[in-house]
Amino acid sequence: MAPQEAPMPQSITIETIDAVRDHAVAVIAEGASRLRGLRYADLRLEVSEGQAAAAENGTEKFSSRDYGLSLGMRVIAGGRATAAGYFGRQLGVADLASFDTVLRDALGHAHRRALASASRKQHARRLGLLGEAITDTVLAPIPVRQAVVPARYEIDPRSVPLEKVLALALEASKAIQGLGAAVQFNVVTALTALDRQLFVSSEGAVIDQSSAVSEGFAYVVAAGDQGACELYDSLGHQRGWELLERGCREPYIVQPDLLTWGLNLARDTVELANAPELPGTDHEVTVVLDPHFTALVAHEVIGHPSELDRALKMETAYAGRCWFLRDLDESVVGRRVGSPALTAYSDPSLEGYGHYAFDDEGTPARRVVHIDRGIYREFLNSRQTAAVLGVEPNGSYKAADATLVPLIRMSNTVIAAGDRDPRSILREVDHGYYLVGHRIPSVAESRENFRISAMKVYEVRNGELGRLYRNGGITADSKDFFLSIDAAGTDFRIFPIPNCGKGQPMQTKRLGNGGPTIRGRARLAGA
Repeated sequence: MAPQEAPMPQSITIETIDAVRDHAVAVIAEGASRLRGLRYADLRLEVSEGQAAAAENGTEKFSSRDYGLSLGMRVIAGGRATAAGYFGRQLGVADLASFDTVLRDALGHAHRRALASASRKQHARRLGLLGEAITDTVLAPIPVRQAVVPARYEIDPRSVPLEKVLALALEASKAIQGLGAAVQFNVVTALTALDRQLFVSSEGAVIDQSSAVSEGFAYVVAAGDQGACELYDSLGHQRGWELLERGCREPYIVQPDLLTWGLNLARDTVELANAPELPGTDHEVTVVLDPHFTALVAHEVIGHPSELDRALKMETAYAGRCWFLRDLDESVVGRRVGSPALTAYSDPSLEGYGHYAFDDEGTPARRVVHIDRGIYREFLNSRQTAAVLGVEPNGSYKAADATLVPLIRMSNTVIAAGDRDPRSILREVDHGYYLVGHRIPSVAESRENFRISAMKVYEVRNGELGRLYRNGGITADSKDFFLSIDAAGTDFRIFPIPNCGKGQPMQTKRLGNGGPTIRGRARLAGA
């Protein structure tokens, strides 16, 4: 029986979770006891309230205030074979009046899908050698928790008038346009929101997590002596409106306010429009990467190939494979893949876009060390993939929205700080190149090699910065580059990656990536 509670609210807000929590717990418990062959079930309910605005060339582009309520259900069921079934949908105010029915229908859909998949799985097992490869869906055990995780902010995103959000975007866009005729085009956006998710499982987990997000974006096109140049970037953090108004100075997250940040990006664009294009090389040169560039190396060349669903070929058709794991009998775990100066890890406990306390199946988040002083150690996993390898789940199963099936995702994936003064890392370079800010990645299907372009590239001679170049970056075989790293600085930083895409259908997710200044060897990739 559904609990007898006060009437459901007549609008969707963050507080809607308080009204539906007991209903969600009761429906999952009831389903676990009565549905045929049900081994496990979990429910995710997610509510968001946010607002955003954009300005183009100093004029209003759009402004909006919106909310969302989404539901995701997973069931593992079957008899002689077990399989998972998923169901997700967006909800509206009208659904609150019959919320128990909505939940039971979702549970029923997921249950029927799980039974159908289990039946087909059992039938396929009769196909000889191929059928022997089909296994049951099993989840590795985790500690079952009940927890409440509050959001962190000084200014509640919901309390800010929409006119104020638009005014900030307009102010930044007008200031960029005011830099002069060299600025040909600009767009500035500002976003601030609050999100809350309830996770309930048939094992007894009840986890209520909230997070704030504030984000800015700028795109600038400038013209100069060397032609046109464009730059774009994002700033953001799991904080309230204060981030965009005042910026942030935390130990490893240093961001100015939106206006200052946008002007800095625009000035760089104008400067680069007057700089020559970087010539490529057919040989390796010494390269020094600033923390912003290092962030994309950590993301593309360490983080993505460390996702175990990718490594196990569960998403090969969509995003490629991984050279860290050839098959279950051949991997780089325990082997050297980099120099002793290279350590890399994913850590959801760090502040930043990748921060969370529990993933989307209730697993407590923890640091996952991928590379320890050059030796590969651990993949990001889910409960299902952890069971495949016989390892402990590490809390890396996340979805971009509750309606979507979670995927194995990075959190704050970074290259660890070293013990070197970043200025001395540059001063020791007789001849090389200093790459500042990341732009565009191009990475091989199995991530064995990469090409990543920089915002700015400076030639370095006798430890001093020289000529500035644009439209260039580096290219290298991943392992060769990792082995070449001989220095890592103390200037560790984490940057927002607001649009990491993965899966089919595509899920775009906010992550944190970062690292310090590092030095290695690679070929220059020109325009």
